[in-house]
Amino acid sequence: MSTESAIRDSIDDAATTVGSLWPIHSFVTANPLSGFEDRPFGEAVQRATALLGGRGYPSAETFGTALERGQIDPEILETELSEAGYEADPETLLERMADADDAEDGDADTAADGVDRVLTKWLSAFLDEGSAHWSMPNREAGFYAAFREVAEYDGDIPDEGVAADLPEAPIEAIEAVLTSYPEGQWVPILEEQLTALPGWTGLVKQRAADEGAWQSTYPISLEGYLAARLALLDAVEADIEPSNDVADPHPADELARAFLRAWEATYRDDLVETVAAESQSMADGDGSGRPDAQLVFCIDTRSEVIRRHLEATGDYETHGYAGFFGIPMEYQGYDADVSVDACPPILDPQHHITDVPTDDDTQARHDRWSGIRAAADEVIEMLEANAATAYGYVETAGSGYGLSLAARTLVPGFVYDLFDAADGTVPDDHEFCEPLVNHQYTYAGDLPVGLTTEEKVEYAATAFDLMGWERFGRLVVFTGHASETANNPYDASLDCGACAGNPGGPNARVLAKICNDDAVRADLRDRGYDVPEDTVFLAGQHNTTTDEVELYDGDVPESHADELDQLRADLATARENAAAERAEAMGADDSAAVGETERRAADWAETRPEWGLAGNAGFVVGPRELTSDVDLDGRAFLHSYDWSTDPDGDALEAIFTGPLVVTQWINSQYYFSTVDNAVYGSGSKITQNPVGNVGVYQGNGGDLMTGLPLQSLMAADDEPHHQPLRLSTVVHAPVDRVTDVLADNEELTELLDNGWLSLTVVDPTQDHRAFHYAAELEWTPRRSEEPDVPREEPVAPAVADD
Repeated sequence: MSTESAIRDSIDDAATTVGSLWPIHSFVTANPLSGFEDRPFGEAVQRATALLGGRGYPSAETFGTALERGQIDPEILETELSEAGYEADPETLLERMADADDAEDGDADTAADGVDRVLTKWLSAFLDEGSAHWSMPNREAGFYAAFREVAEYDGDIPDEGVAADLPEAPIEAIEAVLTSYPEGQWVPILEEQLTALPGWTGLVKQRAADEGAWQSTYPISLEGYLAARLALLDAVEADIEPSNDVADPHPADELARAFLRAWEATYRDDLVETVAAESQSMADGDGSGRPDAQLVFCIDTRSEVIRRHLEATGDYETHGYAGFFGIPMEYQGYDADVSVDACPPILDPQHHITDVPTDDDTQARHDRWSGIRAAADEVIEMLEANAATAYGYVETAGSGYGLSLAARTLVPGFVYDLFDAADGTVPDDHEFCEPLVNHQYTYAGDLPVGLTTEEKVEYAATAFDLMGWERFGRLVVFTGHASETANNPYDASLDCGACAGNPGGPNARVLAKICNDDAVRADLRDRGYDVPEDTVFLAGQHNTTTDEVELYDGDVPESHADELDQLRADLATARENAAAERAEAMGADDSAAVGETERRAADWAETRPEWGLAGNAGFVVGPRELTSDVDLDGRAFLHSYDWSTDPDGDALEAIFTGPLVVTQWINSQYYFSTVDNAVYGSGSKITQNPVGNVGVYQGNGGDLMTGLPLQSLMAADDEPHHQPLRLSTVVHAPVDRVTDVLADNEELTELLDNGWLSLTVVDPTQDHRAFHYAAELEWTPRRSEEPDVPREEPVAPAVADD
């Protein structure tokens, strides 16, 4: 193998250590330790501590709070501690854990820190996505070439070593530095350099793997980044020999694992008990009755709240389905400059969908009023970007603008009403546009525009299969979701994760249009899906900040007007009750909950417009009847599934390899952002500074922060809101079928075997007994169903992570 090939292979191996980081405008929740998922959880966090410096378990204080609040069952904790070999009482053990948790002093400033400062300066300039008024020169040539051109003018770059005469090709620069070290050290060297700035590295990794407009116009690669970094390190004579230290386990880690298992088991046991009891008592209805309407929501935990309150208002049937509604598409709105991916990051878009106008008069009204709004938005953007300009503008604009600023700050609820009224004058895209769904025999980039009839039938059939549908109401609503917030860099984190941090309404519109297609419905009937002639599919969008559900009902016939009016009224009632529940959770007055949620949406000083997916801990795969009468407190992902309609397990496999993987990513992001926010999160929003429309700094520079802010996780500085637990998945299906699916999907089994999530099956074919996945495709009965006989071997741990 040539030296060049060996270096490239070493870069590929080293890069697995750092997870990809998406630009903040399309924030995607992902496991920050995704590169370690092939290791047991305990080993992974230990290795991540050595490379990244982050802790991997909740603190003693967090465990103590959970114990005080009854979130950890004392009996389960006693069992876990005993099996781990601890005999002291929990309070004493927590004190011991706290003593071991004492933080060490930070390292002194080193030569590598100066290299970091130079690199972050040029990375932020090169990777900027439209916010800079002056662009870095020569970006079109790629990062390394552009850096090479400006290096001689940067006084912070010493004129020494490789940096004094940067080779033309980045691989040559890397080779010039690495050849001084044995080849066996190359991967550890590169690994340590890539993890020195994991935020920027993660963004470079994501951009390099992306074929979007920014990467195609201004290309960057890990190879180019490493060439610049190694040249700079050589210039300052920094020692890059790998430490080769295998971090010793933290003294508190083993004890923390026992507390964590007990906490997770407490939550999981309650969830499993609920599912098992409902499975036992679920009525054997004949399925002949038609509900008032059926609404399909995203599996997002926030949907559980609105679904529960809507079901309480009438005979409504709600379902859970991944919020991109099974359409792996790239979407471009009517007046959008660029298209966005509208599917999970684990999928590549397969279709380009764009909105096309169908109503000239409404289109003209939209264009006229949206132009006025765009001009106002441009002024606001200018003021946010340049403080000096802001002062001058306000002085010139006079008291009127000063009053508007005061209103934004002092009475944001009033401003919300004004903007809501103004928005009413600007028709939404869906009022005069339709998604171009029919196959156009043209391409947008590499993607075909629209879908063929066969593809449309397949997407509709897949949706029905995964949800186990055998009956249809007169109204069926596919309900995407989006958030509403002002002045929030993390607004994309509150939108639909299944749509890559974008609103889910467009996907809902596409699936509704597909299902209303006469040719599609004819083919579906031929395949056994008996969709009645009077069933009308429509789309909607759930605003998770205010709990308003907007129905896109332009194509609903007059024959369904009464049902539509009733649904709209019941959605309004559900909104009031759901908003009250959310307001209480945020410590606000729930007597005027709708107004409070609207205030949070409009207040540009509000650091917590909503809780997002904070609290997520469970994932239930099964019929809605298992959880419909239970308050799950907005903590569980809910995916509809009927094992009796899935004899081959194909639908279950699709859920496991798609939505389950995505929810594990989300759960891990929240977990690690909570247990070590400084390393895996992004600190307080108050001290964040957006950079380049790609991320945020803490303070005025440094590495990009990679995770969620404190305000998304903590009720107060010393009061956690999110409970950092690994995902507990409960599936309603025959255990043998689940085993077969796992056996065919090694990567998923690896996640379970390594303890990144847990899995419990409630088997309706075995007297509704529950079985917990232990390891290597083996199962154990849940604690309450274990035989009351002595065991030679200890019970399998709640999560097989060690």
